[in-house]
Amino acid sequence: MKLRIKGNTARLRLSQGEVDELAAGRAVSDSIAFGPRPGDRLSYQVVVSDDASAIGAELADSVITFFLPANAAREWAAGDDVSLKADQPIGDEGTLRILIEKDFACLNPRRGEDEADMFPNPNAGAAC
Repeated sequence: MKLRIKGNTARLRLSQGEVDELAAGRAVSDSIAFGPRPGDRLSYQVVVSDDASAIGAELADSVITFFLPANAAREWAAGDDVSLKADQPIGDEGTLRILIEKDFACLNPRRGEDEADMFPNPNAGAAC
């Protein structure tokens, strides 16, 4: 799972296996360490919930949790839609834009990057 943050936008890209996990109702997670102590780690996860009525996010104890309604996860995994989008009001800060996408294999493979579990790129084989 890849996380990109810019301003009040959070964008996640998920592999085929991760999307399958969500469709089965299981969470997917990852983290990044900024130092050796436990508090130096930022974790992020997508949690599927029968109780969630909309896509949302929260931050607590250095963990970013994105919530995804279970029915939305199943429909997205089984369908051709590339992304799920939501805008979450965040008070005086405006709106947090959340984008969760299926991660496609690059058209030009990059050295050292494993793309075995990525979705096939719909533009593969197309002339430039």
